[in-house]
Amino acid sequence: MRTISDLPNLEGKKVLLRADFNVPMENGEITDEGRIVSSVPTIRYLLDSGASVIIISHLGRPEGKPDEKFSLAPVARRLEEILGQSIFFSEDTVGSEARGVSKALMPGGVALLENLRFNPAETSSDPVVRLEFAKKLAGLADLLVSDGFGVVHRKQASVFELATLLPSAAGLLIQKEVEVMHRLTADVERPYYVVLGGSKVSDKLGVIESLIGKVDGLLIGGGMAFTFLAALGHRVGASLLEEDQIPNVKNCFAKAKELGVEIFLPTDILMSEKFSADAAIETASVENLESTKFGAQGIGLDIGPETSKYFASLISKAKTVFWNGPMGVFEFQAFSGGTKAIAQALSDLEGLSVVGGGDSAAAVRSLGFEDTAFSHISTGGGASLEFLEGKLLPGLEVLND
Repeated sequence: MRTISDLPNLEGKKVLLRADFNVPMENGEITDEGRIVSSVPTIRYLLDSGASVIIISHLGRPEGKPDEKFSLAPVARRLEEILGQSIFFSEDTVGSEARGVSKALMPGGVALLENLRFNPAETSSDPVVRLEFAKKLAGLADLLVSDGFGVVHRKQASVFELATLLPSAAGLLIQKEVEVMHRLTADVERPYYVVLGGSKVSDKLGVIESLIGKVDGLLIGGGMAFTFLAALGHRVGASLLEEDQIPNVKNCFAKAKELGVEIFLPTDILMSEKFSADAAIETASVENLESTKFGAQGIGLDIGPETSKYFASLISKAKTVFWNGPMGVFEFQAFSGGTKAIAQALSDLEGLSVVGGGDSAAAVRSLGFEDTAFSHISTGGGASLEFLEGKLLPGLEVLND
């Protein structure tokens, strides 16, 4: 993979930096700036090398047209504070303002262009349409540094086609992400456990099937655990359940048994009367989740205290742990205990502890954990899962010689 150190002399060059500033926002305020902070080493490297930097990114899913709630303007303001210098913000991406900003930018200067996805060509399924948009982006700079790990699994104009038009290389963040992912796939210290949570089994089935033959154990929590429990014959009340995935889960159990790999499931669950922060709660054994006063209408919203201790004890014995997906509805304090227990166990681990981006990254930060508490917090939830599945990621393949 071509890396930033392979690029020719950067002094005086204009560099397009494809970052991933798809940060969570509430009422126009950034609630987790992890992805912005992660891009800073690459930005500083380019500036210290005498280049000017034109940053391009997407935010959310604005459906190919301008939408103020998906504007990158708040990101530009926060990046100014982090870098301690002015950021030129262009309100278009390949229009006259962007071209003007590019032309005026001097070495040491930084610009951020408006949301790439305000142009439908960025995510078009037609490679010809994507290429035409990429050509307009390429006209703004001399070189491309690709550093948005969270989008390398997407064949999009700024991720794939653009890298074929300009001298291109991976930035420091992508280099770090790929090095960590290799340690999870090709150079693993054992025991190796993978902790998976989140809502749906269907989102994680590919990585589960891929990892069963590579790990020493899978720990399953979150909403997806109920499909696993149902596959074993347990009644799960009104909890999240993907009935169509039960046959696939049964196949996972069979394959795990054949390979001698254990799938660890919750032994107790926090059941609630409704999906609410102030809802009544009862802890129930998975043997009878409908035994609470909520009966068959009860909803499981977090793993229980017994499971939290059990999973933490398993993690403590590992040399390598990858975690993707919260154990419960961590946004509600009453149902954050399971996720916090996993985060604490990973932070205490002496081996390699990797938090797999997305909701997991947001969860650990919102629960008060510093990034330094873990070996690595990935910036790409979907990308990291697809890497572990063994899929070829277009945004990485295009950077390979």
